[in-house]
Amino acid sequence: MYRFQVNSQRAATHFAAMTEPLHVSSPLLFEFRQSTRWQVFLHSKDPTKGFERTTAQAALAKLQANITSGDVLVVPVDWADVASIGERLSAQHTWTRGYRGFDIIHVATALHLGATEFLTFDGNQKKLAEAEGLHVPL
Repeated sequence: MYRFQVNSQRAATHFAAMTEPLHVSSPLLFEFRQSTRWQVFLHSKDPTKGFERTTAQAALAKLQANITSGDVLVVPVDWADVASIGERLSAQHTWTRGYRGFDIIHVATALHLGATEFLTFDGNQKKLAEAEGLHVPL
């Protein structure tokens, strides 16, 4: 939704059809913003990697505009509960599936919030979300 990628059209279509704001947590925002800045760093070292600062700045500005307009809602969470759920997910799934820490935190946050739908284009993250009973429509 914030920079053209292979799944951009699917994400934009789903976002436009949503009847409520897209709920996000502060770690998700951190990971997105950090990744965007990291791509600029990569591009500065090798122009065949990452993307330019102007692209990053536009993406970050669009995200902030969505937050300001209410189309994206930053929801508070109880981090002790998220960490507890995350620990359970890690112990149950990481030994055999190899999940990254942020994948677990994102799914744990969704479970903590009582979400029924989980949006991701990451195949491994999708498997974890579905294993935990979340519907992944994309």
